[in-house]
This record gives sequence, structure tokens and C-alpha cells, in this order.
Amino acid sequence: MPYVSNDGVRIHYHVEGEGPPLVLQHGTSQSLEDWYSYGYVQGLKGDYQLVLVDHRGHGRSGKPHDSKSYGLDKSVSDIVAILDDLNIPRAHYFGYSMGGSLAFGVAKYAPDRFHSLIIGAGHPYERSMEAARELLRRGIEEFLAPFESAMAEPIEPKVKARLLSNDVEALIALTKDRPNLEELLPTMTVPCLMYVGERDSLFSDVERAARQLPNGTFFSLPGLGHYEGYAKSELVLPQVKKFLAEMS
Repeated sequence: MPYVSNDGVRIHYHVEGEGPPLVLQHGTSQSLEDWYSYGYVQGLKGDYQLVLVDHRGHGRSGKPHDSKSYGLDKSVSDIVAILDDLNIPRAHYFGYSMGGSLAFGVAKYAPDRFHSLIIGAGHPYERSMEAARELLRRGIEEFLAPFESAMAEPIEPKVKARLLSNDVEALIALTKDRPNLEELLPTMTVPCLMYVGERDSLFSDVERAARQLPNGTFFSLPGLGHYEGYAKSELVLPQVKKFLAEMS
């Protein structure tokens, strides 16, 4: 069960498969286990060395309650510390939701460490996260309720139990307002794949960002909201695998 220590916080990660390295970064309230639960690991490990990261505040990583322990620069430095621990000079990156937004931090703080970026349901524009913080203050069930109510099927009990076990104070501390990183878009010359569900409230911003990328590709997921855009890996993986295959 490997860890790295970065900036005084222990960061947990897993490695699966063989091939070109691919970092997988989950969304808020999730953990690296969700990549297994929703079929991404099974679908990708035959062709790639997957580096799955428990973002600080999640899973088996350290969970500071001080908001100063969180930020784009710290999140990116956690990933770089893991790549250094594995002696990986460059990798591909795949993130969803919070992990998708983190891709723009990667482009700002560590552009030389990544061959390509896959950005699910994330954009670089300024965004207040106060509504999410308020739901978290009411409890993790309140935070999850809007996502689950929008889904055609309930969250699998094992996955939901893991979500409900989150350290809420850590999630509140890390759920900061998102800065405006739009100026990065013209500089992101590595191949980028962006996608989002058509019923996701982030749809228009994700689509707009994809149009501003010099080397960007975009696809949408008809009829799907935010959580389903991650859960329905059978719709996402074919596009992701095609994109990554073109990189080689």
C-alpha cells in the first residue's frame, strides 16, 4: 500500500497494469477505489500503467482540516511527488470533476510532466463553491442527494457506503472557490480530450473551454448528468482508449 509524504501530508496511491503511465484522479468525495468500482481499471490496465491517486482529504490519504493545506498547487505537487517516487518522468493524465478541474492546475504547475490531458466535467473558469460547502455543512448525505436524485439508477450500496464514510470537515476545507485559469487555454498545446454529460450543469462551460484549446477534442454524453458522466464508463472508455491510442 504505497504512500508518499508531501508537504507534511501522506498521499496514498495504487499502481495497476503495464504500459505507458496514466494518472487517474477522482472527484470530490470519491477515492481511487471508484475507478475500480466503475470499470475504468479493468478497461485500461491491459494497455497502461495506471497510477491511481487518493487526492488529499480522501480515501487513505491524509485529511487535514485546515484549508491552507489544500489548493491547486498542492494537489499537483502531490501527483508530481508520486511520479517521482515511481521514477516516471512523464505520464498521461485523466481526471473527472474535481480531478478534471485539476488538469488545469497540472497545465499551470507541471506541464512538462504530462503527454496529454483527459478532462471530464471540469473547466478553467472562475466558480464559486459556496453551494457545495453549504451542503457539506449539512452532512455528506445532503451533499450526495442532488447527484443521486438526478440518476436513473441508485448508487451501488458498496460505493455509497464509501462515500458516506468521508471526513466531512476535510471536504469542506478542500472545497475552495475555483480561480479563473482561462488564460492557460491557449498555452495548453498537448493533446486534450474534454467531455461532459449533456444534462450536467457544467456542460456549456466545458464545451466552451474545449473550443478554446489549440489541440482539443470534445465529446458529450447525451442524457447524462454529472455523476452519471463518471459512472457510465462503458460510454466513456471507448473515447478515452481511442484518444490514448492516437497518442502512441
